[in-house]
Amino acid sequence: MAKTTKKKKKSKAQESSGMGLFIKGTIKWVFVIGLWGALLLGLTLAWFARELPDITEQMIFERRPTITILANDGTVIDRYGDIKGETVSVKELPPYVSEAILATEDRRFYYHFGVDPFGIIRAFGVNMVRGGFVQGGSTITQQLAKNLFLSRDRTLKRKVQEAMLAVWLETKLSKDEILSAYLNRVYLGSGAYGIDAAARVYFNKPAKELTIREAATIAGLLKAPSRYSPSSNPSLSAQRTRVVLKAMNEAGYLDKDEFAKLDQLPPSPPRKPSSGDTIRYYTDFIVGQIEGIIGLPEEDITVQTTLDKDIQASAEAAITKAVLTYGESYKVSQGAAMVMALDGAIVAMVGGRDYDLSEYNRVTNALRSPGSSFKPIVYLSALEHGWNPNSTIVDAPLSINGYKPQNYGNEYYGEVTLTQALTRSLNTVSVQLMQDVGPNEVIGLARRLGITADLEPNLSLSLGASGVPMIQMATAYATIGRGGVAVEPFAIINIKDTKGTTLYEQPKERSARQVVARGYVQQLTGMMQNVVQYGTGAAAQGPWMAAGKTGTSQEFRDAWFIGFTNSYVAAVWVGNDDNSPMKRVTGGMVPAPAWREIMMTAMTKPAKNYYTIQSVASEFSFQDLLGRIIGGGEDTGSSPMQNIPKPTDTKPVDGDTYKLRYND
Repeated sequence: MAKTTKKKKKSKAQESSGMGLFIKGTIKWVFVIGLWGALLLGLTLAWFARELPDITEQMIFERRPTITILANDGTVIDRYGDIKGETVSVKELPPYVSEAILATEDRRFYYHFGVDPFGIIRAFGVNMVRGGFVQGGSTITQQLAKNLFLSRDRTLKRKVQEAMLAVWLETKLSKDEILSAYLNRVYLGSGAYGIDAAARVYFNKPAKELTIREAATIAGLLKAPSRYSPSSNPSLSAQRTRVVLKAMNEAGYLDKDEFAKLDQLPPSPPRKPSSGDTIRYYTDFIVGQIEGIIGLPEEDITVQTTLDKDIQASAEAAITKAVLTYGESYKVSQGAAMVMALDGAIVAMVGGRDYDLSEYNRVTNALRSPGSSFKPIVYLSALEHGWNPNSTIVDAPLSINGYKPQNYGNEYYGEVTLTQALTRSLNTVSVQLMQDVGPNEVIGLARRLGITADLEPNLSLSLGASGVPMIQMATAYATIGRGGVAVEPFAIINIKDTKGTTLYEQPKERSARQVVARGYVQQLTGMMQNVVQYGTGAAAQGPWMAAGKTGTSQEFRDAWFIGFTNSYVAAVWVGNDDNSPMKRVTGGMVPAPAWREIMMTAMTKPAKNYYTIQSVASEFSFQDLLGRIIGGGEDTGSSPMQNIPKPTDTKPVDGDTYKLRYND
């Protein structure tokens, strides 16, 4: 019995000794593995640290230069590039601005050391429950580190570097300094970097003046700046703002009553461009010219333009109305318009019905058939070659080497004067005039008037068969309206840097050539008056004298009206981008009334006339010149059969050059 007891005691002692050895061995190996793990972690961190960017250099904030574009009255109409407002500190802002950020991005900001283990665990749990990535665990310090120093790669290496830099930032900066740096650098959409830039872009005020609800709206942008933009998505922005306000309530920054009160307030109206969305067609045109003038900007610049906001708004409204009114019933899906003063200053440009749907600028880029709006160039060439407004010609069915042009409605009028033919837009007459003077002569005149597009030297050119950009057609009409003195369109008055230093300004003097004898232009203008008073352009009539021409291309694919007064030239086009036919839409049906609507606004605003002609004999403004040509804006009560007076000056064009003096 005693022996048995001794054996049991010995067995227990052996077991105890074995267990102790096992525990000691386990501890030893855990220590060894831990040591090697720590060493490996240290080497990994050292390796990642070796590839960290130069922190001192990266603290310098780099962004694309901001291009601020002004209307002719000095008000801001658009901005391009990255926008950075004033640098602000947390202490300078209302407390609710930073609280809105902290409530949604990092509620434990003032309690962690740059990395928040509790936040990571919480985010992991939420994402597991929701079955996807719903919540991130990055702190504001980590986000600042990422924005300051790192690429956008989503790799383990970048996350480790981000955490290391976050801890480093916490040792170098105070919490308020970190939060201030974050607020000044975070991207908030629409090119705005920093809270102050966002406040100015979205609400037209500095960050110091934001309301609680506005601060919540901006904080909501952090999740997805473009999706929750108050400018482009007001409904989603309002929903996101409520989420932020609720988070502020849950975090203790707002009590229940404050939240309820704010939740009932309507959203603050976001700041929008003064002339609507299609203003971008004009400002894109401006930005496209800057590089050719001063090169690529390396600093913030301000560009003063010739745009008139009221005329621009009127042009936008006219195009929108035209497309909406005739769109479905008459198969009209697009429209464009531009207005230019007779010295070449572009005061309005609408490149399409909706910039958000299509950024393609139909004023500057589209090669559309001008149809009969090209006829005045043919008639002007005929006048140069001995014809006159009272010359007669037979309007009848025509066949020239198999080419059989027809009049609209297949109506023919027999013997007519050139004035009558242009008033009625008779196709056979235009073709006969082209045949008489020759296509190359007409093309040469078109070049003198400012048209540079490729023109086919055939008889169909007399009916506007070759595509021409609207801006070139408007330039040709402006040259006619300016008495045959060449027009060079411009839209930039000056460019300045942030210090006010002028980098470019319109030259004080420009030269312009007399490209058509003034007498021939006088004759043609009288003929074009009849088009508006009695002919196809009658829908363009207003309480001022105007000269112009309608245009309708084959199969009703394009419809135009281009005309000028003693102050402005304007062009209107409607059609379809796929070149499909409209439903019998003519230039007098849609573009002419739209042109009148635009001019009803434009003619209440005297053209600024940046330049006047200065000659040796006399000085005269373009209005004075045109007033003499078309009667100073007074209706003389003449009939469509009137005799156009003989020209007062038909001397051959010898390239007379005028000095254009800039009017300060």
